[in-house]
Amino acid sequence: MTAPAIVAHDVTKVYRRHAHRHQFRTLKSALLTGSVLSDLRPEETFTALDGVSFEVPRGATFGVVGENGSGKSTLLKLVAGITRPTRGLLSVEGRISALIELGAGFHPEISGRENVVINGVMLGLTRREVERRFDEIVDFAELREFVDAPVKTYSSGMYMRLGFAVAIHVDPDVLLIDEVLAVGDEAFTRKCLDKIAEFRRRGKTILFVTHSLGLVEKMCDDALWLRHGKAAFRGDPKRVVDTYLTYVATGEEAQLRSRAGLAETSEAPRPDGVGGEPSPGSGYRRGRWGSREVEIRAVRLLDGRGRERHVFVSGETVTLVLSVHAARPVTDFVFGVGLFAADGTSVYGTNTEIEGFSPRRLEGDAEVRLTLDGLSLVEGTYLVDLAAHRRDGTPYDYLRGLHSLRVKSRIRDFGLYRPAHRWSFAGGAGITPPEPRGELEIGDDHDA
Repeated sequence: MTAPAIVAHDVTKVYRRHAHRHQFRTLKSALLTGSVLSDLRPEETFTALDGVSFEVPRGATFGVVGENGSGKSTLLKLVAGITRPTRGLLSVEGRISALIELGAGFHPEISGRENVVINGVMLGLTRREVERRFDEIVDFAELREFVDAPVKTYSSGMYMRLGFAVAIHVDPDVLLIDEVLAVGDEAFTRKCLDKIAEFRRRGKTILFVTHSLGLVEKMCDDALWLRHGKAAFRGDPKRVVDTYLTYVATGEEAQLRSRAGLAETSEAPRPDGVGGEPSPGSGYRRGRWGSREVEIRAVRLLDGRGRERHVFVSGETVTLVLSVHAARPVTDFVFGVGLFAADGTSVYGTNTEIEGFSPRRLEGDAEVRLTLDGLSLVEGTYLVDLAAHRRDGTPYDYLRGLHSLRVKSRIRDFGLYRPAHRWSFAGGAGITPPEPRGELEIGDDHDA
């Protein structure tokens, strides 16, 4: 049986936080005590990785996902040999090329040509091998006319492209990739992805760290989700991505719920506009104002099954529930709802007056519901305006942008509104349809 290309067993990496008390620690004292971490208090250390174990078979593409600070880049640096584990065992078979800090070894004062040679040798090639591949490297980076100019004259994009080209042409057994595909325009990015796909076809082992979950689903054979330095879930890439997205949505749900709670308990500004009422000609400004003769005391957002949520999947049914109170009977009242994009762009608005409802009497406690059958919006955060006012527009209680909802989607389209649509092709158009996408499930409990 062939040995795995990468084996990680209970890998832990602990870093020391900066502390003035230990800033003059010497190498001698570290050797005498056995570790620079041995006499540090727990609050003076930071555990970037905590007991992570996995294996990557030869020829497999292995994806790692997680939030910023979850330990992804630390893991890649350990595999690359840039740093060593504090505890645990980590082994890698074969030549490694790491697309981590592209061009980290470049010298700004010398030419691109000289840097290609030096970098290639640093990555394990002989000088003759570098010279044999030089034209291919420079042409891939699309820097032929600049190759003899000092690297300090390169733009950041040129710098990164040259670093990528050198690393990718080392012809490694194990390729490590850390979110470095944004190294040029769309055409160059596509070329990078094609090169990585070529590596896969040639049976190379790839360890892939990215925030692009679509690439993980498309390119990886296996995936790992890191959360706070621990392995939260590992398995089929689609299952890992779905579980991770659900976790992210749950966190957003909690944040939005917390904000909604703060909005409901906030004090209303005076009707003269102090505290947030927009003045004529101003942009979208959050706030609350009105006489409070009719008061919006609570706001809930419900899904199609009656569960209270703040994160929804595009196309779901959403019901806004307003708990209102009129201290004295009123016969002139209108209820309104507006949706705005995060930048204040109006998405949709309606009220009971526009839609022909005639008020008769409002007294004491009441409930108002507006159900949106199929929230056909693209992914994003949307602000919600809620209002109770007279028919002439005089506000009783106006809540502008104090509540919000988040729309999630597996489709990364653009704009605000997603109309129902379908594609069709005929004649000489040969197109392979996308694989069916699993629907996001938000609102259920998940134990990863």
